[in-house]
Amino acid sequence: MSNEPVIPSSSTSFLQTWVNALTKPREETYAAIAASPQAKSMTAYLWVFLASIVSSLLTLIVQGSAIRSQLDDAGVGGQLGGGVGAIVVTLLCGTPIAAVAATAIFAVFVALVQWISKMFGGKGNNDKLAYTAAAIAAPYSLVSGVFVLLSAIPFVGFCFRIILALAGLYIIVLEIMAVKAVNQFGWGQAIGSYFIPGLALLLICCCVAAVIGSITGLALGNVWSTINQSLAP
Repeated sequence: MSNEPVIPSSSTSFLQTWVNALTKPREETYAAIAASPQAKSMTAYLWVFLASIVSSLLTLIVQGSAIRSQLDDAGVGGQLGGGVGAIVVTLLCGTPIAAVAATAIFAVFVALVQWISKMFGGKGNNDKLAYTAAAIAAPYSLVSGVFVLLSAIPFVGFCFRIILALAGLYIIVLEIMAVKAVNQFGWGQAIGSYFIPGLALLLICCCVAAVIGSITGLALGNVWSTINQSLAP
């Protein structure tokens, strides 16, 4: 593999940038992406937001199908009729919210990684790191949405879930490489900069998810209780 850097011009399309980020895993690639005149954090956030919209919609197709199947198995799908449609509409309305949340998490994560990188002597900035990281994360988000959709296929869905998990590990390696290239320091600093805020965000997200799960569980319990009472003879 050639060690010559991939130097993007001002006319480099976002698609070519994404392809380079995913298929040319070397520091020169990410250094060149970060050096692009297009390297702005707002562009990165827009990429992540739009990719999250598509990925969420694909995921909702699987979730909507699963909900309908569960209702049918419970024998209440036909009786509820429009209720299933209401559930799907509610999920679809939640897609923009999910995309905003994903973008916010991405922005906070990148800012924390760059902050830690500066403490380790990194020479990059938030615009460069956000743009480079988004060139990796946005296309992966799209691909993961497709694989989630394929994972719903009976018998072979498990294979797609395994591929998606392996792809996630590959993305982590690429993002660490991007942190190293943008900040021009060693592997140790890059790994530390990436995982320290990642672990902090994971802990926060787990706590938030636990609270939301508890609230949602109570709400769904009340809903099912109301439905069962309405269906009772």
